[in-house]
Amino acid sequence: MTADTLAPGAAEFRSQIRPILQNYCFDCHGDGAHKGNVAFDELKTDQDILTNRDLWWKALKNLRADMMPPAKKPRPSPEQEQQITQWIKSSVFASDPAHPDPGRVTVRRLNRVEYRNTIRDLMGIDYDTQTEFPPDDTGFGFDTIGDVLTVSPMLLEKYMNAAQKIVTQAVPETKEGAKPRLYKRFFPKDIPAGKRERRVYAREILTDFTLKAFRRPADQKTVNQLASLAEDFYTQPGKTFESGLGQAMVAVLASPRFLFREEGTEKNNDQPRYPLVDDYALASRLSYFLWSSMPDDELMNLAAHGKLRQNLSAQMKRMMEDERSKEFVRNFTGQWLRARDMDSIQIDERAVLVRELGNDLEMERIRRRYRKFQEKGEESLTKDEKAERDDIRATFYKRFGVALRPALTTELRTAMRKETEDVFGYILQEDRSLLELIDSDYTFLNETLAHQYGITNVTGKEMRRVTLPPDSPRGGVLTEGTVLVATSNPTRTSPVKRGLFILDSILGTPPPPPPANIPPLEDAAKGLTNETPSLRETLAAHRANALCASCHNRMDPLGLAMENFNALGLWRSNEFKQSIDISGTLLTGESFSDIRELKHILAQKHAEDFYRTLTEKMLTYALGRGLEYYDVETVDQIVNRIEKANGRPSALLSGIVESAPFQECRLPSAAPPASHPAKPLSKL
Repeated sequence: MTADTLAPGAAEFRSQIRPILQNYCFDCHGDGAHKGNVAFDELKTDQDILTNRDLWWKALKNLRADMMPPAKKPRPSPEQEQQITQWIKSSVFASDPAHPDPGRVTVRRLNRVEYRNTIRDLMGIDYDTQTEFPPDDTGFGFDTIGDVLTVSPMLLEKYMNAAQKIVTQAVPETKEGAKPRLYKRFFPKDIPAGKRERRVYAREILTDFTLKAFRRPADQKTVNQLASLAEDFYTQPGKTFESGLGQAMVAVLASPRFLFREEGTEKNNDQPRYPLVDDYALASRLSYFLWSSMPDDELMNLAAHGKLRQNLSAQMKRMMEDERSKEFVRNFTGQWLRARDMDSIQIDERAVLVRELGNDLEMERIRRRYRKFQEKGEESLTKDEKAERDDIRATFYKRFGVALRPALTTELRTAMRKETEDVFGYILQEDRSLLELIDSDYTFLNETLAHQYGITNVTGKEMRRVTLPPDSPRGGVLTEGTVLVATSNPTRTSPVKRGLFILDSILGTPPPPPPANIPPLEDAAKGLTNETPSLRETLAAHRANALCASCHNRMDPLGLAMENFNALGLWRSNEFKQSIDISGTLLTGESFSDIRELKHILAQKHAEDFYRTLTEKMLTYALGRGLEYYDVETVDQIVNRIEKANGRPSALLSGIVESAPFQECRLPSAAPPASHPAKPLSKL
């Protein structure tokens, strides 16, 4: 920014914005006070005022979430809040509502899910990437983030080996040795006898194959090189035309143009600053967003004729009705709501249930003794120790019977994951209000999960929509087994993790990371007189530490509201024979007495916060990058669209697909300062 561009916004700050801040914020952030290391009266120069984007971004988030000023403190009027918001967006972020900044473009590698699905659609076989490739790194909660999807030498070698294995399995070496359907997939016409005719046919096959594999037409030089590679192989003694084409396909599958999503811009573009990505790039963005796979023939045909943008709404409708859209449901909810974690989460069912069965100090002593035996290991135990361990097992089973059976079976874990996916998919397909993700009178159950939830008259293994009893605490993601289990510790619930989940995944206001050397929560219980203090009492003692209070005042009321659900997702009323108190007051001032009232508050009074959070999460997933200050305008436009549509998910999906970051790209010359270095948009 130059001095000329700084002055108008800075002048507006001094004359219009600073007086509002002085009235409502200076008690904590001015006149010598600098809570959170923020003092607005120390912003002296134009540069100080207008270039501290991170500060104003945080201020905007807190203002919109009603977190600042704090509850019970005077607040700016809605008109004043809007005035501050518009000043931040226009003067600090330099947002242009008519032409939002599309942000940086990251070169994105196919992750394991996308690779597997792409191979399935391209080659017609299933390749198990879960076992063949190492886990993908994640960023901002998702494994679609370009910056972390790097390629190590080991992974590169695995890609080379995978290409050979896949072609060997999928591409027939002779017509006689194949299944007819598989042969026709790669060789739709009879193989000509003549050398020249074979060369033409090879180019024809490889032109079509590279179009699909690279998700855009390959240049003629590339096709000719691949055809020459094939010819060099199939002209060798004992080799077939099919095997030669197979070797060329191996090269294609090992190419960066297959492994990465190459993008280009429209050639005849009337938007010089933020050009449109071309139709092929748009087709890939669309298909990997909604299908986690390559574009199909219809998308590619529209892209080839430059007509995809004209048919975007119809294509989105078609794609969401396609079976492949379940991949979006599975992969987005699997990471946003942690449903993916269900297969690997470890819960000590006995330790969890003992907390509800009473405060028996002798049984607790025995349980700790048993745990020591487990930690020591079978081979290290003496004969007497093994006998004592077996006696403890018998004692527990005699006292608690079937109550201590392993609860999180594979079948139950699968049902919990399916509940989360089916609820989200149902709301998406039926275009119901997104607020039903927070509070609803139904869920999806089978007999196994219904039994876990204490709901009767549900039989069979198949998941189905079930209307919940009027007094049921279930309904909405917060009371689904996936969230309840994923936000617990191995031996007990975790109000801290559960509160953090709501702040981050529902309200979009996560607290900062905890300071270094923070004492464990259990240490706070040492000064209490109770033999076994409740988690509420322990957290209250932990909050007495001023270092911990600011974050825990936000997290704890939310997490404690879920304490009627144990670490297995089971309902409970007591812990250690003490009645569980789940009442609380949010930092924004609303009070509640149970989880039903909390869900109602979140759905009715924090709907905009939820719309914004879900938009940010889904936009991050779709774009493959974290959001920056320049994305605020795009998010606001999508949220406004959702509100006008009464919360329908179709407004969210279309808002993302039609947004500037999805449709356009920023040229290097137009790039503003960013928190992360941008990767150039170039051919690979």
